[in-house]
Amino acid sequence: MHGALFLRIRLGCLWAVLLLVGLVVLAVAVVAVQARRTPAGTPEYVALGSSFAAGADLGPLQRGSPLLCARSVNGYPQQLARRLDLSIIDMSCGGAVTRHVLKGGQFFQRAQIRAVTPQTRLVTLTVGGNDIGYVGDLSLLAARKDASPFGWLVRTFWRGPEPAAGRAYDTLGDELLATIRAVKARSPQAVVAVAAYPALLPEEGTCDALGLSPSEAALMRDVGDRLAATTEAAARAGGAIYVDMNRLGQAHDPCSPEPWTRGWKKAGAAPFHPTLRGAEATAEQIAMALTHVSGFAQP
Repeated sequence: MHGALFLRIRLGCLWAVLLLVGLVVLAVAVVAVQARRTPAGTPEYVALGSSFAAGADLGPLQRGSPLLCARSVNGYPQQLARRLDLSIIDMSCGGAVTRHVLKGGQFFQRAQIRAVTPQTRLVTLTVGGNDIGYVGDLSLLAARKDASPFGWLVRTFWRGPEPAAGRAYDTLGDELLATIRAVKARSPQAVVAVAAYPALLPEEGTCDALGLSPSEAALMRDVGDRLAATTEAAARAGGAIYVDMNRLGQAHDPCSPEPWTRGWKKAGAAPFHPTLRGAEATAEQIAMALTHVSGFAQP
């Protein structure tokens, strides 16, 4: 009797494990199929980049967006396309680093630039923060003060941020420049607009919304400024338009009355990311920069 009961228990556990493995395999397969699907069409505008372009937590996802990319209908590329009345393929993806744009490899995806065709008229690019741990370190610095299980994990296992000067800015600059040149090779007529990350920190000090000490804010402000300088240098070397949202957003940091970016506290699912107004402001500034380019007057 006991042997039969033990056998049934073992068989039940085996089936539970097999079911779990099957669900995991199915989930991975769905993610892989979603990610490798290339959007159809010959778009006038292709958007490339990380979550700052994808519009993390800014509303409903775009139809056909890979779930893990979280491309919102309200990210700045979508707002810009509506403003300029351009057909768009948005290839941006939350968590992307620069090599994912140029070479692929994120969530089974191929290179983001594969959507650029000879008919593409405009390409926007916002990427690089994940390459140097900018937003990740901001979040971890704030999270380690939380009295939550995640806060405990961060305090226990995270060794803390790297010095601002010790990050891979040179590699980032090289990869940004290579990406711009690759876009131009695929579509020589395309205008490339590189938008910097909007300011995530005030020009000095800190505030409660950030969840950072003054020294932590100073460290990450230096990282953000170096990121913007690296992005600008690559954009100018590649002959792209540079839209300096780091400078333009200085009066709209998370501590300001009209923030374009979120801090840590009460930030929803995407702390240290653009607000809806911030995405709108980025679209506005890119559109303004394009008014000096033939064929991009706003309708």
